Parts: sequence; structure tokens; C-alpha cells
Amino acid sequence: MRRASRFILLAAVRCLLAQSPQRETVVVTGSFEPAPLEEIDRVVRVFAAGKEQLLLTNSFIDFLRLDTSLDVQARGANGTQSDLSIRGSGFGQTLVLLNGMRLNDPQSGHHNLDIPLPLDASSRIEVLKGTGSAYYGSDAIGGAVNLITQAPEITEIRLRSAAGNFGVNQESASLSYVLRAFTEQLAFARDFSSGFRADRDYRNLALASITHVTTRLGATDVVLAENDRPFGADQFYGNFNSWERTRGWFASIRQDLGANTEVDFAYRRHTDLFVLYRDRPAVFTNRHAAESYESAVRRHDSVGPNVTISYGLDGYHETVASNNLGYHQRDRGAGYFAIDIRALRRFSISVGGREEVYTGLRRQFSPTVSMGYWLSEHFKLRASASRAFRLPSFTDLYYHDPANVGSPNLRPESAWGYEAGVDWHATQKLRGELTVFHRRERDVIDYVRASLNDVYRATNFDRLNFTGVEAALISQPFQNHQVEFRYTGLTGAHSAIGGYISKYVFNYPTHSGVVSWQATLPHGIIARTRVDVLQRIAREPYGVWDVYAASTRGHLHPFLQLTNLSATRYVEILGVTTPGRGIVGGVEATFSKK
Repeated sequence: MRRASRFILLAAVRCLLAQSPQRETVVVTGSFEPAPLEEIDRVVRVFAAGKEQLLLTNSFIDFLRLDTSLDVQARGANGTQSDLSIRGSGFGQTLVLLNGMRLNDPQSGHHNLDIPLPLDASSRIEVLKGTGSAYYGSDAIGGAVNLITQAPEITEIRLRSAAGNFGVNQESASLSYVLRAFTEQLAFARDFSSGFRADRDYRNLALASITHVTTRLGATDVVLAENDRPFGADQFYGNFNSWERTRGWFASIRQDLGANTEVDFAYRRHTDLFVLYRDRPAVFTNRHAAESYESAVRRHDSVGPNVTISYGLDGYHETVASNNLGYHQRDRGAGYFAIDIRALRRFSISVGGREEVYTGLRRQFSPTVSMGYWLSEHFKLRASASRAFRLPSFTDLYYHDPANVGSPNLRPESAWGYEAGVDWHATQKLRGELTVFHRRERDVIDYVRASLNDVYRATNFDRLNFTGVEAALISQPFQNHQVEFRYTGLTGAHSAIGGYISKYVFNYPTHSGVVSWQATLPHGIIARTRVDVLQRIAREPYGVWDVYAASTRGHLHPFLQLTNLSATRYVEILGVTTPGRGIVGGVEATFSKK
């Protein structure tokens, strides 16, 4: 009888663990190993940056604005200087990666979207919502954004030129070359504007080289990128007609050692020249130069038909040299381990943790656990819990100017994040998502002041809790048409900070809704429109309407981009006005050889 019971139990377990066919969509953000998107137990959003999508896009932030939980707070047009918040987090609490390597600036969180890569050089954008320090370490309290490059499939030349109001003038080019096991892509982008008002001009320049080689050892990927962004910064940092120029250099190499091991190394240099009064630079000028070195060894092994273990080591070295901040450096090292048990379209569980040690032998442990269960072929339940932390930036610690003062005694921020949700796969043309999340932050860093005549001072305050809900409905009512309805509601509760005025933390959206439609129409026309309605805490709601259209037939592809078509007057960052109606039109020429 016992033998029969054991046989039945073993047969039941084997049946439960039976593999289902692998899905085509594979992501690595939000998972220690690649997995189908529908099998990830965290909330991960993937934006495909294919050739047709690029005709309907002007910058990386055009993709990010399609999700209601991603709050892009832009100071200037086309990504001149923008901060990204995920689920109400601070901009320094969002980690930005390029092929899994950090782009976050140790000097200041303001530069997290100062991306050196031209848009043409990216293949997709993956966004992990919720705490992610177990995967990536410091800064992933609100979530992480991972920009992915990909080896080109055909030899191709793409040339693009456009012009618009506010003195906009744009040029870009991409050259892709494929020769057996070797591919190379060179990309260039230039975006110039005289500004929609005085001291809001900008000039964005980006260059990149992406090399891919396959040998018996494995794939080798080398990325070289640079960007240069001078811009007028009127009102960005207070009531000053400021000017700023940021420059970034990024280099990385990734080497596969067989099928299960990879070795990565990345270097980033970022400089920031800041002039408080553009017409009187001698009054107050800052020069900052930050450098970051990152190395990683990552491996995963299958220990059974449905069990994978992942483990690895990371190392970081960061420095800043500044006439304002002085010279500072810090080092970090980390190790992680995770086990993943997965039966596709049945159940999954992933448990992992990262131990990170930084200067002074101080330590941060970030555990994570997530699980999913398919109630049926149409419904999947998922839940997760994880911890995250953020080290203060060098600006938080040491900066000072007439309006802001840092504090060298700041403690690292920490947070626990929890979420639970359900995915509904009604048909291939209709699906929905519902997620409830909660984040409990401690030692939150913000700039606060006691009165309107006081300066802002970097300060830790004890508690900040966020609770929110995300809902989405994605439908394909007709062939080649997709409609999305997305909503995020958010509420924050905080401990008293003595009546002080907050500069950054309490600027989150309480309600955000987006309706978007994208379609491939007759005669090779593609189009996308987005209507975004948003209300920030203690402010009136506002709506923004964008429309994009392009032709994909032949070698010449004309396109038209209309932003803020309703000419809505609104601010995303207090005191910083945003552009009105924007019109950009141009043409892309494409020549390819398969």
C-alpha cells in the first residue's frame, strides 16, 4: 500500500512539473535567468524599439510615458534633463541599466536618464516595477529600467532628418554591417532646439558603436557610447537663469563562457558643468566629474528538469572630483544566489538574495521571493516580497550652493516592497492585469526647508509608505490594431517632518491614466496616439495628447510627430514650465541588403 502511495505521489509530482512549450518572448529583467514574459512573477513591462516603432518615437521617454506607473518628470523637451520615478519613488531610487550594467550617476540622481545611447542603437526597453536590489544592488527601490542592444540581422543604412517648431533640427544615422559571425552597428543622433522660451535651448549629441562576435568560446559584445548635452536650465534649480552641460562616456564588454556563464566589465565617465547665472558665470560655477567601474561574473545551472540555480559576484568602484564636492571615492562588492523552480503554465517560485558590502565594511542584505500559480489557462496569480536600499549620492552628501546644502551624515535609504496580482489571458486578442503593491521606506532622503526664505537641506526622515494599484486592459479589436487602457492609483503616508517643505518626495501622481492606440493602416501607414491624464498630489489634474504617424513603404519614410496637441499648460516639476504644442516632421531613408 505504501509503495502504491509513493508511486501515485511521484507520478503526480512528475505530471505537475511537466514542461510546457517555451514561449517566444524572453526577458532577463526581473528574473535571475531568462524566462518567458508571461512566466515572470514580477511586474515587467517590455517596449520593443523596432524600426517601425522608432518612426513613431522621438526619444526613450516616449516609450516610458506609455505606462502609468512610470512618471517621467521632464525639465526640457526630448530628454534634455528628465527624472524617472516608478510607483512614486524618488528619481534617485530608480536604477537605469544598459545591457544589465549600471548607468546611474554616483554624483546625482538627476542624471539617471542622461543616456549615452542613440535611440537607433536599442532593440528593446525592459522595466521592472518594484524593489529590485536583490538583482542589481543599490538604487532599485522603485524599480529598474534596462536598455537592451541587439546584434543587427541585415546590412542596412538608415538616414533621418527632421525639423519643427521651437527651432527644432534633428539628424540621425545608423549603419549596420553583417558578415557571418561578425556584426557591427554605428549610430549617430543630433537634436538641436533654440528653445520654446529664453534660456531653454538645448543641443543633444549621441554616438555609439555596437560590436558582436561569435566564436567557439561564446558570444562577445562590445558597446562604446558617448553623449554631449549643453542646455539652458532656466528655473531648473531655483529662480536662476542657469546653464548646464553634461557629457557621458560608456564602454562595456560582455563575454560568454559557454552556455551558462558570462563575464561583464563596464566603465562610465560623466561630467557636469553647471553655471548658476548664465549671464554671470563668475558668480557660481561647478565642475563635476564622476567615474564608475563595474565588473560581474554571472552563472546559472540547471539541477533538474525544472530547477535552476543562479549565482554571481559584482564589484563597483566610484569616484567624483569636483570644485564643489571635493574628491571622494567608494567601493562596493556583492554576491548573490537564487533558486528558481518553474513548471510552465503551472506554478513557479523563485527565492534569492544579495549581500552587498561597501566602504567601511558596512553591509546590506537584500532578499527576494516571488511565486506564481496558474489557476487555469486564462488566469495566473502572482505575489512577491523583496528588500531594496540606496546609498546617498555624492551630491546628497557634500553639495552646497545658494539654494541647496548636502549632509555628510546621511544614512542609506531602505525599503521593503510587496505586491500581489492576477493576469487574465482571455484570448490571444484580449488580456488584462491587476496588481496591488505596498512599499515601506525608511531613512528617506529628501531636500527640505523650514520656510520659503530658507535653503533646502538634505535630510533623512523616518517613514514613508506607499500603497497603490495598477490595472491594464490590452485589446486587439481589429487586425493590426492594439488599444491599451492603463491606470495607476497611488497614496503615500509619511511620518511628520516638523512642518518642513519637501522639494522632491511629495511630487508623485495620485492618479494616472493612459489610453493608447497603435495600428498598421492601409498603404503602409503606421500611427500611434496617446492620451495621458495625470493628477499630482495637492494639484489639479491635467491631460496631454500626442499623435504620431509615418509611412513605411519603399525606401523613403516620411513621418509626423505632434506632442501636447491640446497645448495644455502644466508643470511636472514645481517651478519648471513645460513646452506647449510641438510639431516635428521629417523623413527617413532606408537602404538594406539581406
